[in-house]
Amino acid sequence: MDSSGLEAVFIANRDTLLRFIRSLGASDAEDLVQELWVRIQTAPTAPTGPIAAPLSYLYRMANNLMLDRHRAVRQAEKRDREWTEATGGPSLDRSEEPSAERVVIAREQAALAESALQSVGDRAARIFRRHRIDGVEQRVVAAEFGVSLSTVEGDLRKAYRAMIDAKRRYDEA
Repeated sequence: MDSSGLEAVFIANRDTLLRFIRSLGASDAEDLVQELWVRIQTAPTAPTGPIAAPLSYLYRMANNLMLDRHRAVRQAEKRDREWTEATGGPSLDRSEEPSAERVVIAREQAALAESALQSVGDRAARIFRRHRIDGVEQRVVAAEFGVSLSTVEGDLRKAYRAMIDAKRRYDEA
């Protein structure tokens, strides 16, 4: 099978290959599928013989890309760790703590966000915190508060609107 035949198999099975790469744990699966496509496109056209199982061949290529990516990440981590150890740890001329100015700005923003949440009422503020901060699904929040899903959605819209208005006021100040 020439490269155009392999390209056709790739196009026909792109979604399957994407799912396969995701199943391997890739957070950047779309990028890896694109890289696989580029490798197929730039493969030398020298005759090496027909590919008996082109889909299996593509799976192997995808797996090898994942292995290459994994090795590169591990090597970068090792290099960074060794550099940090060789230079005596984090930079000694810079503090890891945020500057006093950043602390003051963060406190101002937090106070503004808190007052914006309080302006929408206690239930809406609690629903917002439960959903956005605690990461609880809207259906579960509705059950916990004994309200309908549409009530939760309405309270979230009010809270979002208040937060957007607070950000806009902060940005204008």
